[in-house]
Amino acid sequence: MNHEDPVLLHTEGRVRHITLNRPRALNALNHTMVLRMAEALDAAERDDSVAAVVLTGAGERGLCAGGDIRAIRDDALAGGGTALDFWRDEYRLNARIARFSKPYVAIMDGIVMGGGVGVSAHGSIRIVTERSRIAMPETGIGFVPDVGGTYLLGRAPGELGTHLALTGAAVGAADALLCGLAGHFVPSRELPGLTAALDLCTTPADVATAVQRYAGEATGGELAAQRGWIDSCYSAGTVEEIVERLGDCGEPAAKEAVATILAKSPTALKVTLEAVRRARRLDRLEAVLDQEFRVSSTAFTRPDLVEGVRAQIVDKDRNPRWNPARLTEVTDADVERFFAPLGDGELGLDAPAAV
Repeated sequence: MNHEDPVLLHTEGRVRHITLNRPRALNALNHTMVLRMAEALDAAERDDSVAAVVLTGAGERGLCAGGDIRAIRDDALAGGGTALDFWRDEYRLNARIARFSKPYVAIMDGIVMGGGVGVSAHGSIRIVTERSRIAMPETGIGFVPDVGGTYLLGRAPGELGTHLALTGAAVGAADALLCGLAGHFVPSRELPGLTAALDLCTTPADVATAVQRYAGEATGGELAAQRGWIDSCYSAGTVEEIVERLGDCGEPAAKEAVATILAKSPTALKVTLEAVRRARRLDRLEAVLDQEFRVSSTAFTRPDLVEGVRAQIVDKDRNPRWNPARLTEVTDADVERFFAPLGDGELGLDAPAAV
């Protein structure tokens, strides 16, 4: 095993371990990593000696901070298309994980954002710890939640997913469980013991038993107590109405949400709200990923993605100049363009099977 590889593979007993291995970049995903993961899952599914897959991230900071957005910005500035190729394979991987026929155990310890959610939260067994911080922060870089994020957020209780999608707020273990972004809480100190127990498993039932043995109750959640004002405010029909309701409701946390939302890309906010609501009406993850690919393909050609990454990652001045700059300047027609069919460029995950 070459420890310089961005994805490390090894087998213990009947468990195939996949480790994302770019710790200095907080294991941010690139195209090579996506392809390596897909190959590893294909091999594990064909191999009768493999009973389960376990996904972890190298280093102490987290599983995965998302995709390599600096590289995506560089590609957009160069007028390239490698980002679209990356997203095409990444979204296919997300669907692959959701349909994987063996237990897929994602250890969502530490930071798990964007693309990191895509390679973990669609798995059959999703484990968070007290160190977990999970977010879909795309609106802050002029982008829209993808990797099946709108599917997950659209199915969170009430309007919690809308709140997380628009604000990009990170949640801890208890709130991740409440929102359906994870399934089990295991204290971080118990992870070595859990890993050792998983390595002794020979059947899917063994895996479930091992996880239950180490799972506990997560505490410290905030969203359950905030459901009242969140559901009331975020059920409004437009982002402008949501902001108005948040400002009027009198809750200090709602006032904070207003400031957070208004710092995001107006275009990304409006497209995100529409994407989450359309995702609720789609019954399959594959159909949502197809929709997200249309949205991402259009966002790639728009100025806010390049500007958002510049402000947050490249220059780090935290002062993006959005275009358009105000919510009222983003029309319904502007939003609709993000959902237009791509013709031969469609992702096609939800296409009917050939006869």
